[in-house]
Amino acid sequence: MTRTGLKIFAPASVANVACGYDILGFAIEKPGDEIIIRFSEKPGLRITKITGAKGKIPYELEKNTAGFAALKTLEHLGETRGFEMEIHKKMPFGSGLGSSAASAVGGAMAINELLDNPLTKRELLPFAVLGEQIADGAYHADNVAPSLLGGMTFIRDNNTLDVHKVHVPRGLQAVVIYPHIKVLTRDSRDILSDTVSLKQNIQQSGNLGGLLIGMNNSDLDLIRRSLNDVIIEPQRAQLIPHFYKVKEAALKEDALGCSISGAGPSIFALCANTFIAENVGNAMKKVFSDNGIENDLFISPINHEGAIRV
Repeated sequence: MTRTGLKIFAPASVANVACGYDILGFAIEKPGDEIIIRFSEKPGLRITKITGAKGKIPYELEKNTAGFAALKTLEHLGETRGFEMEIHKKMPFGSGLGSSAASAVGGAMAINELLDNPLTKRELLPFAVLGEQIADGAYHADNVAPSLLGGMTFIRDNNTLDVHKVHVPRGLQAVVIYPHIKVLTRDSRDILSDTVSLKQNIQQSGNLGGLLIGMNNSDLDLIRRSLNDVIIEPQRAQLIPHFYKVKEAALKEDALGCSISGAGPSIFALCANTFIAENVGNAMKKVFSDNGIENDLFISPINHEGAIRV
């Protein structure tokens, strides 16, 4: 049996996108995770190698996002041959960049590619979401869907994975900065209140609708007015040192909007073009650097491909 493997790259993603908590996300070009899969003479699926995880990721399939997503894909396909998987983490944990989602996406897609694509990308979505659920306990696709499918995705309903692509205006750029502090998704969910006022609900609904219409019509002014989170951001900002200074710096350089990426601590901004994006990125970076916080800056167009075989 051949031992030739193949490699999948699954990109990072920005979830929530300010006013779209748990229902909106988009993929960026980098960073991302790599999954290598090959056939094995030994039946079943085994994880044989993990790099970049500093010993924090278990090899047990049921506790590993990539492994579990791959296992569920195999079970669905009724596949009984042997497989070996390598996981190469190329992005930090607890960064708000969809690290666990990228691994889950890579695991499901790697199996599908090795078996000559019996499923479409969209048909892989439930198995990738199940894998990502291992990490934070929630069944939601706001990181998984864009990492897998690419582009910006809107999830009308997470339970049924009613997922739709959102039009992205030409030239739109994402700026994402990751300060080297840790904020775990479970912790950032625990601080959220279960109560939302009617006024907040009306504001957030208006912003979400305005953002979607603005994206669809390439109306940058409407996007600018709508890219605002009145519910989640005010509660989570306390977890990210200097968040409001970073946001102020981004808006001063003409970002369309700026908010927390996923559960944080990464912060994203959307910009009309690359020139603005570079100025915004430098301004955001300066705030963290001036306060002694190491950080990584990523400037990227929206990644429309999602996970790919490389």
